[in-house]
Amino acid sequence: MSTLHSSKHFLLRPDDSLFVIIDMQEKLVPVMTDKGKIVDNVIKLVRFSRIIDLPIFVTEQEKLGNTIPEVREELPDIQPVTKVDFSCFESLEFAEVIRKAKRNTLIISGIEAHVCVVQTALQALSDYRVHVVSDAVSSRSSHNREVALQRMRQCGVTITSTEMVIFELLKKAGTDTFRKVLNLVK
Repeated sequence: MSTLHSSKHFLLRPDDSLFVIIDMQEKLVPVMTDKGKIVDNVIKLVRFSRIIDLPIFVTEQEKLGNTIPEVREELPDIQPVTKVDFSCFESLEFAEVIRKAKRNTLIISGIEAHVCVVQTALQALSDYRVHVVSDAVSSRSSHNREVALQRMRQCGVTITSTEMVIFELLKKAGTDTFRKVLNLVK
C-alpha cells in the first residue's frame, strides 16, 4: 500500500498537527449562522489542544475587532496574527510561524468558511495536510458554509468534526489524558 493511501496519511497525530483559529472576531461572530455552536466547539478544541500540548495559532482580520472574549480568555498567552488578506498564508508572519512549528497537518476552525477559511485551506494544500472542522466553521449564510465545505472536500481537504478531531488525536481510552478530556465531550 502506498504512503499516500495508508491510514497514517489520513489519521491525525498530535506530534504532527497544529490548531488554527481564523478570525473569530467581535464584528464577525455575531452575524454567523449557528454562532453559539461554533464558539462552543472552538473553545472545546482550544481546551483539548491545551491538554495535549497542540500548538494553537490565531488570526484576526484587520478592522474587525479583537478575537471574541470567550475565545481570547482561553488563550491569554497567544498573540493573534493580524492580516489584511483573506488567505492566512498571504500574511508572511502567519506563513513563517506555521513553518517554524514544523508540523505537517493543519486543523482549521473559524470564519468565514467561504472566504478566509476556504482560501487558507486551499492554499495550504500545496505544503500541508489540511483538516477543516465542519462544526467549528461558519459563514453568514448556511448556503455559503455548505458550498465552502463541498469545495474544500473536492479539492482534497479532509472535512472533520470537533469530536472526530478529539478522539482521533487521543487514540485510546483509559488514559489520564482521556479522563481529562472526557468532560469536554460530555
